[in-house]
Amino acid sequence: MTIRAFNELYLNDAQTNLANAFDYALNSCKQSPDVFAEIFSRSDYAKKFECGDPAIVSGKSGVELVKTILAKVNIVDSFPEQQFSQDRSPEYWTGWALAYYQWYSAKRFKDIFARIPLSQIVLMYKVFHEMDITAFVESMEKRYDEVEVETKLRSLREARGLSQRELSNISGVKLRSIQLFEQKVNDIDKAQAHTLYKLARVLGCTIEDLLENPEHII
Repeated sequence: MTIRAFNELYLNDAQTNLANAFDYALNSCKQSPDVFAEIFSRSDYAKKFECGDPAIVSGKSGVELVKTILAKVNIVDSFPEQQFSQDRSPEYWTGWALAYYQWYSAKRFKDIFARIPLSQIVLMYKVFHEMDITAFVESMEKRYDEVEVETKLRSLREARGLSQRELSNISGVKLRSIQLFEQKVNDIDKAQAHTLYKLARVLGCTIEDLLENPEHII
């Protein structure tokens, strides 16, 4: 059973804020959907959003959120005024629908975008924007489950330029254990805490970053 991060009473605020954030970032600031998704999902604000931090889901507007995130990576010289339209944009709907899906599934944004790029989610507007939100959720769940991605351990290891043997030698975790985790023969989510700690320390990540389904870990 999925445990949702925050009370449903705050869901409307969360949807409105993320809708305004995506609309402002992609339309007013002219950010590429997938570039902004990468910046957003790796920010502290995404993590706070996922945990239902009231200051983020209710206290900070979507425009304020975008300005803060983009200012930290210095890719925008100045921030334009938000463009308003009587008709909600596909980007606005995307943020609104995605906030619901993240709340419903308790998945991390970076895990969602790793399997379903934001640019593809925007394209779902034409089909799903007039449907009940449950149709969007069902489609997202199906797409998410159908995508076969390499394990996070392998992605992080290769990003650090380490072979399996090198990671084993440095971390002290058995080579065969690393191989079985990467082949998905053994479930890394069920690994002992000290094993995960050793790997995370060498790879420069958190233990959560190594888990395939962190939303299911209680």
